Amino acid sequence: MIAIVPYDSTWPAQFEAIAEPIASALGPLAVRVDHIGSTAVPGLAAKDIIDLQVTVPSSDEFDGVRRSLEALGYTQAQHLCDHVPPAGPEAPEHWQKRFFRPPAGQRLTNLHVRIAGMANQRYALLFRDYLRANTAAAAAYEIIKRQLAHYHGDNIDAYYDIKDPACDLIAFAAEAWALHTGWALHSD
Repeated sequence: MIAIVPYDSTWPAQFEAIAEPIASALGPLAVRVDHIGSTAVPGLAAKDIIDLQVTVPSSDEFDGVRRSLEALGYTQAQHLCDHVPPAGPEAPEHWQKRFFRPPAGQRLTNLHVRIAGMANQRYALLFRDYLRANTAAAAAYEIIKRQLAHYHGDNIDAYYDIKDPACDLIAFAAEAWALHTGWALHSD
């Protein structure tokens, strides 16, 4: 059952506690480790799951990252392709990632490993930063998530079939905001 809970001011510290051993274990395999998703946006209600994005320089690092994360107790859930927004790019390499579940006993996390410079790596960070800077957009997004959880909380496929295009609408606005503000990738 999908549940949206009020913002928890400890989520950033929880991210840091989870990210530190990951960054240490990955060393130079990781270009960066970022807090993404709704728990990374102050004041935004969310599923109580910390989303992390590990950025690697190329797909050549996927196997080394997998071995390092498995040594920490993470399990690779699947090889995924992220949702492709209507504005693309459509090339599959822009949307590939690896996805890991947390070690037994660790709080719920979603660990996404994406390649530097690819569309999906940028999308997650731009989306987060736009919502951090635009409280009205964040509030509207919260309403969407709460309504989806209410009507489709027991159907994860329906939840994401609707949520993904809603996120794309926000991402289109975020692209205009990025051009207007000169937004560029930076660390968390």
